Amino acid sequence: MSDHHLAQVNVGTLHHPLDAPETAEFVEALGPINALAEAAPGFVWRLTDDEGGSSSYVALPADDPLLIVNLSVWTDLASLKAFMYDTDHVAYLRRRGEWFARVAEVTSACWWVPAGTVPEVDDAYARLLHLRAAGPSARAWTLARPVDPPT
Repeated sequence: MSDHHLAQVNVGTLHHPLDAPETAEFVEALGPINALAEAAPGFVWRLTDDEGGSSSYVALPADDPLLIVNLSVWTDLASLKAFMYDTDHVAYLRRRGEWFARVAEVTSACWWVPAGTVPEVDDAYARLLHLRAAGPSARAWTLARPVDPPT
């Protein structure tokens, strides 16, 4: 068992607010997809709102009410990828253009945390911004350019 876990953050800018009819199908899927993640092998933790619901309702340190966040921790990269691409989550991932604005910049970042660590939203967002500005490093990297866990 590794003494590090994988933290991941991803953000998206919605076309419409979470309470808009155009976003209803996405919002209805949040509970089931989050439950699917929580039951997935390798899942450790996910950010929730004050009521234990979706992190989509957690504010980011950015001045954009349409910007939403997902922050989670997994035992390893393989577990995260299996959830993302080998479960019903992938159908919503493929449809993200229906709900989210396309942007040129990176929208997700990964990094290693000591096992048992719960990442903070502000730090996760800062890591994403660092990745955008400086490129992949041990501080933050993309799924396409993974970094090995510390030894």
